[in-house]
Order: sequence, then C-alpha cells, then structure tokens
Amino acid sequence: MHAPVLVLKDTLKRESGNKVHYANIQASKAVADIIRTTLGPRSMLKMLLDAAGGIVVTNDGNAILRELDLAHPAAKSMIELSRTQDEEVGDGTTSVIVLAGEMLHVAEAFIDNNYHPTVICRAYNKALEDAIAALEKIAMTVDVKDRATMLGLVKSCIGTKFTSQFGNLIADLAIDATTTVGVEVGQGIREVDIKKYVKVEKVPGGQLEDSQVLKGVMFNKDVVAPGKMRRKIVNPRIILLDCPLEYKKGENQTNAELLREEDWSVLLKMEEEYIENLCVQILKFKPDLVITEKGLSDLACHYLSKAGVSAIRRLRKTDNNRIAKACGAVIVNRPDELQESDVGTGAGLFEVRKIGDEFFAFIVDCTDPKACTVLLRGASKDLLNEVERNLQDAMSVARNIVKNPKLVPGGGATELTVSAILKQKSSSVEGIEKWPYEAAAIAFEAIPRTLAQNCGVNVIRTMTSLRGTHANGENAWVGIDGNTGAIADMKERKIWDSYTVKVQAFKTAIEAACMLLRIDDIVSGIKKKQAPGAGASSKPKVEEEGEAENEALIPE
Repeated sequence: MHAPVLVLKDTLKRESGNKVHYANIQASKAVADIIRTTLGPRSMLKMLLDAAGGIVVTNDGNAILRELDLAHPAAKSMIELSRTQDEEVGDGTTSVIVLAGEMLHVAEAFIDNNYHPTVICRAYNKALEDAIAALEKIAMTVDVKDRATMLGLVKSCIGTKFTSQFGNLIADLAIDATTTVGVEVGQGIREVDIKKYVKVEKVPGGQLEDSQVLKGVMFNKDVVAPGKMRRKIVNPRIILLDCPLEYKKGENQTNAELLREEDWSVLLKMEEEYIENLCVQILKFKPDLVITEKGLSDLACHYLSKAGVSAIRRLRKTDNNRIAKACGAVIVNRPDELQESDVGTGAGLFEVRKIGDEFFAFIVDCTDPKACTVLLRGASKDLLNEVERNLQDAMSVARNIVKNPKLVPGGGATELTVSAILKQKSSSVEGIEKWPYEAAAIAFEAIPRTLAQNCGVNVIRTMTSLRGTHANGENAWVGIDGNTGAIADMKERKIWDSYTVKVQAFKTAIEAACMLLRIDDIVSGIKKKQAPGAGASSKPKVEEEGEAENEALIPE
C-alpha cells in the first residue's frame, strides 16, 4: 500500500460532493424560513436587536436580512439576493428568498438520485426562459396617467407592509413624490431618480396622517440671524451659492510681518471691503434669500440683513441640489459670476417653522418642482423608520410602473399561471431534463402556498382548488386574497404586481439557485493561516517608513 499523501494543510477543512450540496440547500432553506412568515398582507413583523442595542421592527425582507449576522457562506449569498432585488426594483425582496429557497428544496431530491447539478441548472434556466415568456403573455399594460389604477397598484404592493393599516396614505405619498420628480428624457421615456431628488424627513411627533409630500423642499436649518432676518417670504428670489462668504484664509499658515501700525488697520479694512464687495455683488440681484453650502461670516451676515435678505449657511450639497431643482435656481460657485438666470423664482413661499423642538426651513408652493421632500410624522422613531422603508418600496414600485407600465396579477396568481404553463410544457422537454424542469414548475407554487399559510387557511385544500382552476394555464387572474385567504379574482380585488418586480424576482431566484447548486467543494480555514503571516510581514514596513520620515526631518 502507498502511504497517504497530504495535499491540503491539516488546518484546512474540506467538504466536497453531495455533502456540500445538502449543506447549502439546508442553509438557504433556513434563510427562507426566517423570511417566509413576512410574505403577504397577513405577515408577521420581526424584531431585531442590532449590535448597538437599537431595535429594528420590520417585515421588509431586505431590512431583516441586512441585520442578520450569518456564518454560513451559502446563507450569505441568499442575503445578497434580497439586496440586489431591493436595489434593482425595490420590492419583492421577500418573494425572491422564498422562491430561491424552494428551488433549492426541490433540487434536493434530484441530487439524492445522483443527477448532475449541471443538468438541474440547465433545466432551471430553460424553465426561467419559459416563465418569463409566460409572464409576457399575461402582463397587461396600464395607463400611467390614470391615478386610480396607480393607487391600486401601489396599494397592493404596500398591502403586505405594516403601514397598510393607514389606507391610502403611503400610496398617495409615494405616487405624489414619484410623479413630481419624473423627468421626460425624450422618446417617451421617463427617468425617475428617487434617490437624488426625493428626501424623506422623519420628524417624530404628531400623527401619521400629518405626513405629506411638499411641493418643494424642507431642510433642518434656521436663518443665520433669527432676530434680524425675515422668516417668512412670499415669492422669494433665491440665490444658491457654493462658496464661502467670509474672508479667505490662507491655505496653510501665512505669516505677514507688518512694520507700521497703520498697515494693520489697512489689512483689516481690506478684509472688510472684500466681504462687502461679495455682498454687493449678490445684492445687485435683489435676492430675498441667500443660501450657501459653506460658511458665512458675521460681517457678511450684517450686510445681508441690513438689505433685508435672509441667509442660510452650511447646507448639505444634496439639499442644495434639491432646492435648485425645486425653485429653478442654478448653484453658483463665485458671486461675481452671478446672472439673472441663476436666481430661483419658482418658489411660492419661504418659511421657517418650528416642528417639535427643531427649526425647519421650508421652500414650498413651487410652480414646477423637480424635487420634493416627503415629511413623515409619527409617534416613535421605530414607527417612522418602518414607514420610511415602506415608503421607499412604494416609491420604487411607482417608479417601475412609470418606466415599464406593465402589470401582472398579484396574490400568487402569476406564479400559479407560470407553474401551470411550465407543467404543460414539461411533457415536451426531451430527456433527463424533464424532471428538474417540472420540479421548477412546482417550486413556483411556493409563493401562493406561503400566502395561504400566512392567512391560516387550509393550505392543501386551497392549493388543490387553485391548481385545478389554473390547470390549463387559463383563468390567469385567480389567486389568493391575502387578507382572508379566500380564492378570488385578482382583477376585481385590484391586487396587482409590477411586471418588472416579478421578472427580476424570478431571474434572481433561479440564477442564485443554479449558482448554489454548482458549488461542490468548500475549503474553509484558509483565512486563519494567512492572518498571522500577513500581519507579521506588514509590520516592519510601517516602522521603516516612520523612521525614514524622522531622518528626513532632522536636517531642517
């Protein structure tokens, strides 16, 4: 007998073959099970304690997984799934995980029977193509201008969220916000940049019903000299600056040696005149409000308030951009380059109001704002955070519809139809791939099944009768009414899903399932070996650099 050969270091752990597949599938199923109960209108909330001891209460799939700290690599990649879904389309984060978990679950049986993972993946990809084709078939186009349809749509998206109890409130906010910031790019394409131009301000206190979308912007600042400057201006002329209104200090320490005493006063005078010039240049345009991102010295403040101009300093760049979009001003970098066209006149009212115990400046009643602020009020911070998350989802859905105005039925109806169509097609699939293909078809039923579970109805009966209704791929609109668990027509109940969200969810879930199935070897323990070695080698380097610097300093 030959002596055994050691290839890997003995600190490494290597698992290969079926063991890995099972481990990955288990891990993914575990993640899916965490999230499963948060699907649908009757969903439960999860309460998570983060490292700092703060609480997160939510049922947004992505928000939950983001807070979890997982050890298993496969489970980590599941979390990435919901993140991509959240970044791409903003909704359907829970469905993705549930679907992916189910896809892996049905693959387990095939791995038991020694199917090769590539065969399963091939079948899955085929199923994905056919599923998307089926989606195309049942999707219906919607008129973006029709507000009632949009409302119903956004509502069904948030129906599963915590804020659904406030009725149309969040849906209204979301639609207002997205229609405000939509920009026509030409060729009938609308670009909606939520991240940049919709700011959500959470102010604790008041009631949720007080939340609103402002026709303009608000920010958490007060005027520089509250006593002297006006705090309410109707139809203000607004100038936005990106430069400091104070004397420029030298870059590094500058030493000026003065021989005569008068020179000192001359120097001071020069500084004052410099600032006065800046202010004069600005005042030429008779603004009512000057906002700068940088500092504003006392002297400049004095000149401005003498002219009856309100000033606000040190505003965030992002806020400044929003104001520019809202009132039609241009942000100017140097006062001497100001032009009449740079002055924003689109705002109807500038006002500083005190909400709670902070001052907020409002620039509202804009004529054609291209940016807006959503003001959220509510009882507690946790509540507000959850409302904000829901609002983000709602706005994303509204944005998706604006970009791609296609709808598919919600309530698990889409998945059932796709499943039925795939089952029919599976008989025409040749060879060994037929079985995984059929399994993928069955896996789509995870969504309606989970919905039924969360409603607490008899799952088996409901699913059987639904399968019967969908058997030939007809009645595409019959699904589960998530609130009651009854089988209903989604068209009448106005339960819709955005086509973009569904397609993205299917793609992400199946591709991820394929990726995890393809893994057949996990070698762990590599990191631990490197750490001490790497740490040791980099240390002396640092010291040498330090010494070199010291030597360089000596001759001076």
